[in-house]
Amino acid sequence: MATMEAACPLCERVGAGRFICENVFAVAFHDGYPVSPGHTLVVPRRHVADFFSLTQEEQTAIWSLLPGARRVLEDSHHPAAYNIGVNAGQAAGQTVAHVHIHLIPRYAGDVADPRGGLRWVLPERADYWSSR
Repeated sequence: MATMEAACPLCERVGAGRFICENVFAVAFHDGYPVSPGHTLVVPRRHVADFFSLTQEEQTAIWSLLPGARRVLEDSHHPAAYNIGVNAGQAAGQTVAHVHIHLIPRYAGDVADPRGGLRWVLPERADYWSSR
């Protein structure tokens, strides 16, 4: 079922078998380079680079792990909020060619002004509220 690539760091993590939660098609584990305490990745077991190339079953499976991963983070890290994101393609910032969803715990005061959240991927367009 699962296909893996030898040089893929996420395939290596899938192969290691230490997960926060899992289902038949996907697993969740802590990010190796977290941007905040508890930063978690949800990945398909099968090596696929492009989110839109996943089967519908795989897409459903990876999204369905988010609530379980959140429960673990609530118990262990007590974040105030979350950012959830997918970098789909190199121009969107994807640097590892294996689909993964970022579940990033956020903490009160971790940045001066969190407004805009994911909009900051394009900083010059993020602050829409100031130009109204």
